[in-house]
Amino acid sequence: ASNGHAERMPLADDLLRQYLGGSGLGTRLLLDENAATVDPLAPDAPIVFAFSPLVGTPLTTSAKFAVVSRSPLTHRINDALAGSGFAIAGKRCGCDAIMIVGRAKQLSVLVIDDQNVRLQPAEDVDALDSSYRIASIGSAGEHGVRYATISHDGRHAGRGGSGAVLGSKNIKAVAVRGTHRCEWAHPRELGELSRDLSARSFGPATAKYRELGTATNLLTLNRFGALPTRNFQRGTFEQAPALSPAELSAQYSRVRGSCVACTIGCEHIYDVDETGVRVEYESLFALGSLCGVGDSRAVLRASHRCDELGLDTISTGGTIAFAMECVERGLVDEPWLTFGSGDAVLTAIDLIARREGIGDLLAEGSRRAALAIGHDSLAFAPQVKGLEIPGYEPRALQTMALGFAVGTRGADHNRSGAYEVDFSDKVDRRHATLDSVGHAIETEDRSALMDSLILCKFLRGVFTDFYGEAADMLRLVTGWDVEATELRETARRIIAAKQQFNLLAGWTPEEDTLPERFLDTPLPGDPTAVLTSDNLRALVAEYHRQRGWTTSE
Repeated sequence: ASNGHAERMPLADDLLRQYLGGSGLGTRLLLDENAATVDPLAPDAPIVFAFSPLVGTPLTTSAKFAVVSRSPLTHRINDALAGSGFAIAGKRCGCDAIMIVGRAKQLSVLVIDDQNVRLQPAEDVDALDSSYRIASIGSAGEHGVRYATISHDGRHAGRGGSGAVLGSKNIKAVAVRGTHRCEWAHPRELGELSRDLSARSFGPATAKYRELGTATNLLTLNRFGALPTRNFQRGTFEQAPALSPAELSAQYSRVRGSCVACTIGCEHIYDVDETGVRVEYESLFALGSLCGVGDSRAVLRASHRCDELGLDTISTGGTIAFAMECVERGLVDEPWLTFGSGDAVLTAIDLIARREGIGDLLAEGSRRAALAIGHDSLAFAPQVKGLEIPGYEPRALQTMALGFAVGTRGADHNRSGAYEVDFSDKVDRRHATLDSVGHAIETEDRSALMDSLILCKFLRGVFTDFYGEAADMLRLVTGWDVEATELRETARRIIAAKQQFNLLAGWTPEEDTLPERFLDTPLPGDPTAVLTSDNLRALVAEYHRQRGWTTSE
């Protein structure tokens, strides 16, 4: 980006087979560029937009891309995914990945038009016709907020601050269009498999997402005492019913939508003051219960404002909730910033995006803010490795607690699906044992493969033999003689590559833990939910042992 030079680099077939695409390919490319030791906001730091072998096929939910870089929030690996037409258009440019380094002389748009690559001033982006697909940052990315997103068509590569990395390169947006068409090894059989998968995607495994969206999780987690409330001070929220899908549907008109090339249709868009607001559980929790706000209009407006400004709702809500508790404890002198105030959340969001006043500190994320505030506030900063914790109370869901602690990009419910284990009959969710570790690893492996193929996690319940069916997909698309066993090895290779990146970036075993708030004391309201420091250490050690990672690494 510094001088406008572009170069096409071939990727070996064996590399593509070993890492596939998406998160796996992006991580491998970053390792090859020695990105782990480069400041993520420095001009030399690479950022990768990685596509996958399945993009452009008729397979449902396959129109996704990954943005992979070193995170400015955690300084560890970060892979953020989004589903949109940008993935299809990018693949039609004839590339498996786009890597950007350098810094443009002025705020610019990177335009990739088949074989032609150019930079043009950001103010000219509106001159691009509708045949381009454009992924862009918002005000937050331009101001270097460490949890800024990259967005296209209302979908966001949201976690870890990819938007800040792109903004540091003076790149406002990436616009792509192309005419290249991928050929599939076995198109007839692929069509048959795609029709079967689409039909199964309409079944009971995805029904709740179609009918109510992910917002239905809010009342479920509240009932289990696992809904993070007032910066994880409690696991239940008395105003949770006001944020439920039933109540939202009663107050606001609603339409359903879906990502490009998706048959599930999990999007639920509510009309709030003549503005369409996409509603997801994580945004409701982070800007609602976590901040003690039960006013649905305020929560939905806050979610929409984050989308407009390009802010990750989870890190935004987590950092604001942390600040609210600091105010409550007398550690921060911002008397307006109080639990339960929707107006305070909205004000804080705007200050963060502009880095004004207290927003400049909160734009750094809860861990850096805690280190600046002091007074042992790091003990209740809701983060792991710097990434704010999603909407699952670790003391009430202890397999998920392990998943948060060991996550390569920090506290993460997308790279570890361990909460599924907690809600099953395989474990006691309040008292994790070493038997939980293998189950947690299995969810990580499956997620790593899905994020590299790339397929939506909501399909996971549709498969009866995920690795076998994934092997069939790859064989029909690429012609590779892939089997389930190979893909299990591929998943573990990808996770090992992420760990290798983190080791080079300075990871130590002591990072694989949770804040003090979650250790050794019961969850208020649920005295049986206690996660001891000793038990978490034992779980993490067993995880490292099963992964083959020694503490001497």
